[in-house]
Amino acid sequence: MFNQILAFLLQTFLGLFVLALLLRFWLQALRAPLRNPMYTFIAALTDWIVVPARRVIPGLWRTDLSTLVLAWLAQVLLLLALRALGAGEGTGAGLVQMLVLATFALVKLSLYILMFSVIAVVVLSWVAPHSPAAPILNSLTRPFLQPFRRRIPPIGNVDLSPLFLLVAIQIGLFLLVWAEGGIVRGIPG
Repeated sequence: MFNQILAFLLQTFLGLFVLALLLRFWLQALRAPLRNPMYTFIAALTDWIVVPARRVIPGLWRTDLSTLVLAWLAQVLLLLALRALGAGEGTGAGLVQMLVLATFALVKLSLYILMFSVIAVVVLSWVAPHSPAAPILNSLTRPFLQPFRRRIPPIGNVDLSPLFLLVAIQIGLFLLVWAEGGIVRGIPG
């Protein structure tokens, strides 16, 4: 019972921290407007670890690699803590498998961030197109919607590209879960 409560707390708080780090990485990588309340909150939440890490981990191709590495390390720490508690997927995994599972978890979380952002952009375009969240959400989704918008014309002034992107994200998630399952099943029990 105590292990389950501790595992829940770890998944909640460390998982939210991983989410904040990953969001910070994507917002910076996709050149989202940084003068936004959402980014200000994420930066304030993660500056205590990102700023010192930048001195050790340099950027790569104008991206903040330190934030991505920190998100990955936090995910590895979460998986190792869950393994120590005997909870979570891949509890019998070795270190290398845990590192791969952490990578898969970050890719899945990135796809979920994109999925949520696409849905939020669509809803905001109907309800409040000039919302303060619109510019940051548009920055997150525009690079992924552009290829679909170039190939799929609007039908009756309705842009169907978000629908096709959501289908592509779902297919990506299915493939990731399948590959992750292969890694977990490959763990000797």
